[in-house]
Amino acid sequence: MREILLTTDWLDFALWACAYFTALYVGLGALNLWLTRWLLPRIGYGGPLDVRGLRPGQLRREWLLSGVSILIFGVGSLIPWSLLQLGWAELADTPSGGRVLLEILALLVWNEVHFYANHWLLHRRWLQGFHLPHHRSVVVTPWSTYAFHPLEAMMLGNVIIVPMLVHDFSAAALVALPVLSLVFNNIGHSNYDFLPDANRDRWWLNGARRHHLHHVCYQGNYGFMFPFMDRLFGTALPVDAAQARLQGKTDRHAA
Repeated sequence: MREILLTTDWLDFALWACAYFTALYVGLGALNLWLTRWLLPRIGYGGPLDVRGLRPGQLRREWLLSGVSILIFGVGSLIPWSLLQLGWAELADTPSGGRVLLEILALLVWNEVHFYANHWLLHRRWLQGFHLPHHRSVVVTPWSTYAFHPLEAMMLGNVIIVPMLVHDFSAAALVALPVLSLVFNNIGHSNYDFLPDANRDRWWLNGARRHHLHHVCYQGNYGFMFPFMDRLFGTALPVDAAQARLQGKTDRHAA
């Protein structure tokens, strides 16, 4: 992997990165649907968080925006590639398994901090217009995951640049970050309660419930998959934050 990152031509690398993000996105999205729409309901485990229907044309819009985001992430991969080519960043040579694991954990923590900061900014008045395309998916699907405005995709896609400038990471850790990030992001947009016990809101897998609350309530729960940034800055939503909104909409629909 190290040799591939260092020797691949820029155009080939960009095409490879686009294909990589596409396969990852489609594969994980399909797995998400299989788990939450077929397997887990079939065995009676968990259930949907929001049972309302999708908005007209939502899936088509999500696929279109996701495609643009994948293109931005793929082409944007040339930035870390360029850091390596220019010698501004280096890759660790024959790192140990323990080092790779620690680097992955460090990158996941940084990913949370980076996402929270950018997500919080996107909810401020001067930038929220660029975030609204993502929030048009009130009832989320796996294809909401990358349904971003191009500016938001660029803001979130630069997560790896600062770490590469301050530390020589292993190639394995750098490749693992987008995989784990997309896995967690896909869980967050699954619209499925993997842990029905409300007292387990702190559990990492309940990122699905926390992000569902964010889409319903719009403000609060700005974190990515783990709750520590929201708890640190007082932006965590209570587990029942969406009940009044959902009940009100249900009552008006019934009337």
